[in-house]
Amino acid sequence: MKLIVRWIVAALAVAAAAWLVPGIRIESDTAWIVVGVMAVILGFVNAIIRPILAFLSCGFIVLTLGLFMLIVNGLTFWLASWIAINWFDIGFYVDGLWPAILGSIVVSVVTFLLAMVLAETE
Repeated sequence: MKLIVRWIVAALAVAAAAWLVPGIRIESDTAWIVVGVMAVILGFVNAIIRPILAFLSCGFIVLTLGLFMLIVNGLTFWLASWIAINWFDIGFYVDGLWPAILGSIVVSVVTFLLAMVLAETE
């Protein structure tokens, strides 16, 4: 049950990023399916690729006092969009690194806020 709740929260966060950030768009008639699949892809990329990128860029992360993680998060968001477009033919487009960074920030904030709200209701 927790996995489904986390997936719904991630899907709502991805939808919020597509709605709020210029440069992130959904080009499909079935937008909720695109958002749901993108949430799954983003979860897999965050679970597999993001730790590798964080490990490889450990020096930059320490040097910038953690701010380089914004770049790492943006790159993983951009990579998830690329995978959604090229592997699954899903219309979730991110038009560059800056929209990807802003989108990853929106996804992080919305996920945090929804997790706080859901934690209070349990």
